Amino acid sequence: MKILIAEDDPLTLDALATCVESEGFTVLRATDGREAVELWRSGKPDLLCLDIMMPQVDGYEVCRRVRASDQTVPILFLSAKNQEIDVVVGLDLGADDFIRKPFTRREVMARIRAALRRNAPREAGDSFTLHDLTVRPRSLIAERDGRSIDLTPREVSMLHLLHTHRGEPVSRDAFLDTCWGLDYFPDSRTLDQHILLLRKKIEKDPSHPAIIQTVRAIGYRLSDG
Repeated sequence: MKILIAEDDPLTLDALATCVESEGFTVLRATDGREAVELWRSGKPDLLCLDIMMPQVDGYEVCRRVRASDQTVPILFLSAKNQEIDVVVGLDLGADDFIRKPFTRREVMARIRAALRRNAPREAGDSFTLHDLTVRPRSLIAERDGRSIDLTPREVSMLHLLHTHRGEPVSRDAFLDTCWGLDYFPDSRTLDQHILLLRKKIEKDPSHPAIIQTVRAIGYRLSDG
């Protein structure tokens, strides 16, 4: 999934992009409103995060132009302008949410995931099951017993890779090539750390995983149970 971030402060832009990329999203960066509109037209992002006060074209105008032809793509405002009128104007223009600066990484990612879920169709054909879990890729969630579990795009990719090789060992290189990309050279523990976090989310007992099994000297496997 692609997220367009439009922010004229380079430090804030870099911090936001790093945060979003670490969750497995692809980031399109814009430093002013005019560039944001151009990237929206050419890149077709799945969600836009817009600062309000930007050179060339402000965030309100970017939102207005996007909404003139696309009523569905989620738009979030990220701004230090936090008076009630600022929020009202943004929402009236068609924004889905308004995040006040300063904000935390956890808050930004939670609101991005929530906006994507609200906009996602209730997919059936694209969903898949792992034991008692139903994974819905476009909604970025897994469901068990009526409870939703938030997932990142990379976690969905990891689960899908295991699903397509059900019962077979998936090598560490296959995980890294598929879920991180051929040009990515991660730390040797990157995959293990992500598996550990994923197990904490989806396993009933992460210390005795029943879904994702370790295959020593090779990688991981989706259990047959």
